[in-house]
Amino acid sequence: MDELITMTAAELSAAMAAGDVSAADVTEAHLDRIAAVDDRVKAFLHVAADDARARAREVDARRKAGEPLGPLAGVPVAVKDLFTTIGMPTTCGSKILGDWHPPYESTITQRLRNAGAILIGKTNMDEFAMGSSTENSGFGPSHNPWDLAKVPGGSSGGSAAAVAAHMAPLALGTDTGGSIRQPAAVCGIVGTKPTYGGSSRYGVVAFASSLDTPGPLGRTVLDAALLHEVMSGHDPMDSTSINAPVPPVVEAARHGDVAGLRIGVVTEFAGDGYQPGVMARFTEAVELLESLGAKVTEISCPHFKYALPAYYLIAPSEASSNLARFDGMRYGLRTGSGSAEEVMAATRAAGFGAEVKRRIMLGTYALSSGYYDAYYGKAQQVRTLIIQDFDAAFGQVDVLVSPATPTTAFPIGERADDPMAMYLADLCTIPTDLAGNAAISVPCGLADEDGLPAGLQVMAPPLADDRLYRVAAAVEAAFNERWGHPLLADAKGLSAR
Repeated sequence: MDELITMTAAELSAAMAAGDVSAADVTEAHLDRIAAVDDRVKAFLHVAADDARARAREVDARRKAGEPLGPLAGVPVAVKDLFTTIGMPTTCGSKILGDWHPPYESTITQRLRNAGAILIGKTNMDEFAMGSSTENSGFGPSHNPWDLAKVPGGSSGGSAAAVAAHMAPLALGTDTGGSIRQPAAVCGIVGTKPTYGGSSRYGVVAFASSLDTPGPLGRTVLDAALLHEVMSGHDPMDSTSINAPVPPVVEAARHGDVAGLRIGVVTEFAGDGYQPGVMARFTEAVELLESLGAKVTEISCPHFKYALPAYYLIAPSEASSNLARFDGMRYGLRTGSGSAEEVMAATRAAGFGAEVKRRIMLGTYALSSGYYDAYYGKAQQVRTLIIQDFDAAFGQVDVLVSPATPTTAFPIGERADDPMAMYLADLCTIPTDLAGNAAISVPCGLADEDGLPAGLQVMAPPLADDRLYRVAAAVEAAFNERWGHPLLADAKGLSAR
């Protein structure tokens, strides 16, 4: 059973297809792992043990009957608790939803069910995806498997921690300002933000509708690509869904080759505020790509420095609108008495956490009469300039690279009372969300100061998601050849810590 939890999704798929192991065995091994370590990691808010076992038996019966099955059939997947799922609660990490059971299934989780994947449970997250550490969860923080005193990143921190701690080979997250790539980087795994519109938002509880992008997390580049391919594609239920073929991400992940590829290093993502060990690993990764035949050049994107303030006007403004539906009247928590306004005020005061309240107030202010043009309007103009920076850059190079996040995982509680310090964790990831193009974080080594993982971010134009996997697979292969991938090996030691 220990061997099953350390196998990749691709390896598990091959073993089940060959008849060497059953989906029931794979599921049970991961449920046992959750029982053994999640009391310390706290990655899961709900473990769907009975449902997972039942669906694993169904997959085994279908395979025995000779049905053709896809590559994720029988593979456990952890689901960020932002996706609506029938038969499981969906809390968004918030007490205002409590034990709410949605009456409909998100498009992406339905696609995974149709593919035979085993949805093993719902993972912890920053409340309504607002945060970079998972400390804003209404149910307490998750912990980084590399060091349980450190954060696993956020807002998809529970999903990242579950994968890094070998409780699931794959997980779903969402990326609004870096919420897949940042936790992937600090947990030493792979995390992808697909092109906006490339993965359906139907059934994904909205934070910021023009930014939210579901994406995969896995321990290897190929695993992330396998999940990316199954979860993606046009969805008529989502008005922002792109009606275009899914880029050939799996093929790219299987044949990583950067010879002749033009790679741009973003000059604005350097300088003060970056941990020396993170920058050292990033520099080595760039040199590695150059040694593999890539053509590396520096690229300036001058408006990227305005991305952080622009994001923290646009995202809270959209959150202010989206979260108005949580009023104590229709579902979830209801408290207080009196008029509708009094019940709403009491419910929102009791149900929302401090960070959600902060962003609602920021967004409401930015949208208010007399301030809309000065704040929200200006932020949208900056967004356009950032898109133009990307367009100009991709006219010169095929992909851009940078550190995925300025530092490694920081101690739980260190930034809890300093919102600005917390927001800076997403400094490198926010521009991609504002522009809507694709990006990935792939492990690139351990920082010298603390021995914790650092991530390399690769950014590609819209609908060129396959380029991400081409570069990431080349980095991963070279990393494995030189160092035997100590990132994966180290995370196995959680039970002995």
